Amino acid sequence: MPTPLQIAPEEAQEKFKEKMVEIAIKDQERAVQRHADELHIGYINLKGFPIGPEVLVLIPENVARDLKIVAFFKEEQELRVGAVDPANEHVLAFLENLTADTKVNVVPYLISEHSLELALRLYAAVPKVKKFTSGVQVSPEDLEKFKKELKSIRELEAKLREVSLTQVITLLIAGAVISRSSDIHIEAEEKTVLVRYRIDGVLHEIAHLPVENWKKIISRVKLLAHLKLNITQKPQDGRFTIYLDKETIDVRASTLPTTFGESVVMRLLMSSAIGLKLEDLGMRPSALAIIKKQVQRPNGMVLTTGPTGSGKTTTLYAFLTTLNKPDTNIITLENPVEYHLAGINQSQVNEEKDYTFAKGLRSIMRQDPDVVMVGEIRDGETAEIATNAALTGHLMLSTLHTNDAAGAIPRLIALGVKPFLLAPALNVIIGQRLVRRICQKCKTKAAISVELLERAKEALGKISPTSGEKVDMQNLVFYKGQGCEACQGIGYRGRIGIYEILVMNSEIEKIILSAQVSEYDIRDIAARHGMLTMAQDGLLKALEGITTLEEVFQVIE
Repeated sequence: MPTPLQIAPEEAQEKFKEKMVEIAIKDQERAVQRHADELHIGYINLKGFPIGPEVLVLIPENVARDLKIVAFFKEEQELRVGAVDPANEHVLAFLENLTADTKVNVVPYLISEHSLELALRLYAAVPKVKKFTSGVQVSPEDLEKFKKELKSIRELEAKLREVSLTQVITLLIAGAVISRSSDIHIEAEEKTVLVRYRIDGVLHEIAHLPVENWKKIISRVKLLAHLKLNITQKPQDGRFTIYLDKETIDVRASTLPTTFGESVVMRLLMSSAIGLKLEDLGMRPSALAIIKKQVQRPNGMVLTTGPTGSGKTTTLYAFLTTLNKPDTNIITLENPVEYHLAGINQSQVNEEKDYTFAKGLRSIMRQDPDVVMVGEIRDGETAEIATNAALTGHLMLSTLHTNDAAGAIPRLIALGVKPFLLAPALNVIIGQRLVRRICQKCKTKAAISVELLERAKEALGKISPTSGEKVDMQNLVFYKGQGCEACQGIGYRGRIGIYEILVMNSEIEKIILSAQVSEYDIRDIAARHGMLTMAQDGLLKALEGITTLEEVFQVIE
């Protein structure tokens, strides 16, 4: 055995450092143990403790690192979890959710940073298996139970106060599915937590929850959407899936820092919406015939226009469903990909990685596509590439944010598209909005004010004879929904599109090629050739008892 004088100076220095580290760790453990006694909580040193992988993975690695916690032991009715700071509010919220999910008693233990580091290393040895059905399970039995208990969404608030905090989100999701809500808004206010549903495009106040429950509610949402629990001052985006018997619902969750906490919006994307056909959109027979002909052309540009939430993406997906055949190569570029379509190559824009619409579209053109769908034309480069693609043997589908169909042409020119290229590239432009359908279970004739009736007559009187539509101006009857159990007392159930279909012709091409492009002149030419405006289409649907007169004017204006 070498004497101290025979040990090299470097080796002696290393051994000294190791000894000091060992002493520091022991001191740290003793300090943590004393602190555990003060807190009246269990303590454990995880050095050499045999943690089974089936126990370790009960807490995802990202959550373990963020919250500095680790599951280290489990028996039938007890799960032991080590935590560096067990009193942390995010840790407490997570442990409560973990208790509900595992159906066992979760017991926290105080551990040192060193113990945590040793335990976290074990995740490297755990096989990374992607769960096929990770998400919230909402069974048909649960939905039937809620349907019986909730005759109206107005009863949801009382039910929310009866269930445990871990069930609140599940109940909110089930209520949203039952009421056909597209979005769930959960907003922290000074003295309450406000819950709202967006049903058929309109927000409805559903419930007020105790503000002291906010931390646990937001933690539950973040866990489901795989967001960081301890990040509260930055926006976060995530998603999870609800699995039903006959369909799945993708939920996009977004959190945003606000004055009194964080605002949460969960958007529900129903898989059943993917299967919409052109016939389901609500176009009039003459308009539907035009669209079917235009989307079957081998090249050219088909545009849908309207503000956010007007159903443009749904219309494009209906086009893709019609065109989706084994001998057709279809590629989409979206932001984000909302629905996954079998047989279609879908690509998602990623601005952070400099994968923009323009760059993505350039790459797509090298993939030999027959049909290209671009989620939105928002800049000159994308507009130019899309126009050139439409002229070189590709059918180009896209959207544009303009108020109506005629406004799309000056907008594209303003983006820098050359008029002599735009004129031959355009096939058809669709302007659209969504209006709420009258509930057919409680539909009744409506009394209309003189002012509204005169406005309706003025718009209907301008319908061109070439459109093929005839209106008896002496017998105008409109309808409304009284509100019943089927429509949750709202009077409306579902939505339908109102459209204007602007088809390119030689007169419009001449205007495009002229020095001054006027959308008013374009609209007049289109009307002479039989185009119904969105207002006229909506009024015809109101006369047919599909929607209300008030809804049409509100949406158009």
